[in-house]
Amino acid sequence: MEVKLAATRGFCFGVEDAIEIAELALDEHRNGGIVALGPVIHNKQVVQRLEQAGLNQSGDVETLEAGTTVLIRSHGADPETFERAKERGLNIVDATCVLVKRAQNVVKQLHEEGYKVVMIGDANHPEVKGVIGYAPDVVVVDKGDDLEAKIPYRDRLGIVAQTTHAPEHVAEMIGEIAKRPFRELKIVNTLCMEVTKRQEAAVALCAEIDVMFVLGGLHSANTQELARLCREQKTPTYHLETVDDFDAEMTAGHRVAGVTAGASTPEWVIADFVTMLEAL
Repeated sequence: MEVKLAATRGFCFGVEDAIEIAELALDEHRNGGIVALGPVIHNKQVVQRLEQAGLNQSGDVETLEAGTTVLIRSHGADPETFERAKERGLNIVDATCVLVKRAQNVVKQLHEEGYKVVMIGDANHPEVKGVIGYAPDVVVVDKGDDLEAKIPYRDRLGIVAQTTHAPEHVAEMIGEIAKRPFRELKIVNTLCMEVTKRQEAAVALCAEIDVMFVLGGLHSANTQELARLCREQKTPTYHLETVDDFDAEMTAGHRVAGVTAGASTPEWVIADFVTMLEAL
C-alpha cells in the first residue's frame, strides 16, 4: 500500500521538553523517588515508559510526604497547587509547556487590566483547569450554546483560547461572542503554532489520499482535533493509538493511506505503523 506522511506530525517542543525534564528529574532523584500530578503528556506509551523508569504519575499534593519531589506535568497547574505544594514542603519540578505558561500569564494580566476573562476551551481539560486558576471566575465556553448563559452583558471582555484548539473554531467562537453586547473586546492569541501546523498539514494531506490514520492518545485533545479536521474533509479517518489498534478492514478498497500524529505521539509509534501499512 502507498503511504503518505503529513509534512508536520508527532512530538512538539513542549512535549519533548516535558519528557526531558521528567527524565532528568528521575536521574537526579532516583533514590528518593519522584511523583507527577497526573500523566506528564497524553500518550499511554510514553506514560508507561516513564512509569517503568520509576515515575509515579498519579500523585496528589494532599497525600505526599514532605521532601517528596513533585513534577508539574506539561499541561500545567493552577497557582493554588503550587502554593499548597510549597506549604507541604514538597520539592517542585515544573514541566509546564512554555506556551501554556504564557496563557496562564495572559489570563492573569487580563484580569489585572480589568477585563472579564473568557477562555475558549474544554472545561474538563487539565490545561484549561490550570490556566483559569490565574484569574477569578474565568468564563469557559466551547460552543455557541454556552454563550447565552455565560457571557456577561456589556462588560470588558478579554479572550484567550486553549492552546490546542483549531484556529477556525476559535475564530467562529470569537465571532459569536462579538455579536453580543460588550463594552470592549481584547483578544490575545494563545494558540500553539506547532499544533496549528500539524492541523494544516493533515488537512492538506487529505486531498492526496483515500484514507487517513491519526495516531496518538485517545484522550489527547490535539490528536482528537486532528481526527475531527480530517473527517471534515470527508476523508475516511481512523484515530488509533498504535499499530495494535489497526484492522485490515480499515484499508479495504483504498490504495493510498495518509498518516499523521498528535503532538504527544513518539516517532517510533509512527514508524511502526507506516512499516505495517507499506507491507500490506
